[in-house]
Amino acid sequence: MLSFATVVGARGMVSRTVPASAVRLSSTATFKIYRWNGEDASQKPFMQEYTIDKSKCGPMVLDALMKIRNEQDPTLAFRRSCREGICGSCAMNINGTNALACLCSIDDVTGSSKGTPIYPLPHMPVVKDLVVDMNNFYDQHAAIEPWLKVDDPPQDREILQSKEDRAKLDGLYECILCACCSTSCPSYWWNGDRSYLGPAVLLQAFRWISDSRDDYRVERLKSLAENEMKLYSCHTIMNCSSVCPKHLQPAKAIQKLKSLIETEVSDK
Repeated sequence: MLSFATVVGARGMVSRTVPASAVRLSSTATFKIYRWNGEDASQKPFMQEYTIDKSKCGPMVLDALMKIRNEQDPTLAFRRSCREGICGSCAMNINGTNALACLCSIDDVTGSSKGTPIYPLPHMPVVKDLVVDMNNFYDQHAAIEPWLKVDDPPQDREILQSKEDRAKLDGLYECILCACCSTSCPSYWWNGDRSYLGPAVLLQAFRWISDSRDDYRVERLKSLAENEMKLYSCHTIMNCSSVCPKHLQPAKAIQKLKSLIETEVSDK
């Protein structure tokens, strides 16, 4: 006789009734996670397999990682903070694509009998397991001076901005600096440790250049133009725009920067 089981969804709400055999087949998920301890020079990187019971785990990959660390292997290292796609801490390569573990559904990436691979962000120095060294990335961000530069700011009020000028920042200010876009870019793989700033930082550069309250628009553009590697290493591969967890368009911002340099800097 065919037996049935009730599948319980989020917050205990019943979603549907399915054959019990189907529940058993889909109740586990297997992950193959990159492991390496940077403090042990003798150890080579390896992939370690973990299996979890999805019926006793939250819906996201970050939930699975936390369950693995809490119940199976407390030595597993990864970053996490907000669990809401705001901080960008849990960026990693999941099933071949850069993503935030807190926004990546287990059901969307599992199903293969070989298990779902999870790696640290590509071409970044690994500190331990899924934790990468972000220092170079943050230094590049600091180099564009990501703050308002105003010669004579008002002392008794905020710096005013029209609604139209404020709207120009939409699609730019939302960047959370997770580095998913930059570490998916082959040009950044090849030149990120030199002068190429990468998609995330260039998106932020365009954000400050587009801000009507800033007095150093031309100077910012000249800074990007003085070294061709900073900007022109972009070959419009478009990986950056396809993986952004906030659905932003770094490649479009980079093309606009190139156009602005042609019109506002090259002829001066």
